[in-house]
Amino acid sequence: MKMNAGIVTPRLLETKEFYQKFLGFGVTFESDWFLLMHTPNREAEISFLLPDHPSQQPLFQKPFAGKGIYLTIEVEDVDQMYQVFKKRGVAIKIELRDEPWGDRHFAIEDPNGVGIDFVEHSPSKG
Repeated sequence: MKMNAGIVTPRLLETKEFYQKFLGFGVTFESDWFLLMHTPNREAEISFLLPDHPSQQPLFQKPFAGKGIYLTIEVEDVDQMYQVFKKRGVAIKIELRDEPWGDRHFAIEDPNGVGIDFVEHSPSKG
């Protein structure tokens, strides 16, 4: 089974530029109303769809309201990733921190209001 998260948004161009510039994502497929992007290693994909597109059923026409969704991206060196984002002027929404269950992480937000959590997993101390 393979899964792809999709977000309905009017901000296709802004979203494409953000994911390419800051996350290194590539374009798998693109049209004037649909954008499918992949992670640099091509292990995962995410799609974006214009709202109210006539080719889509009503279930897939309403735009995302900007709340209630997040993505987690596991990285090998979260400290290095954090420094890269800071140097590039990306707004950090959750500062770099350690959690009691062992994760070290920070978060940013994409142009659609999607929280993106960068996590380095480590064995729990508790």
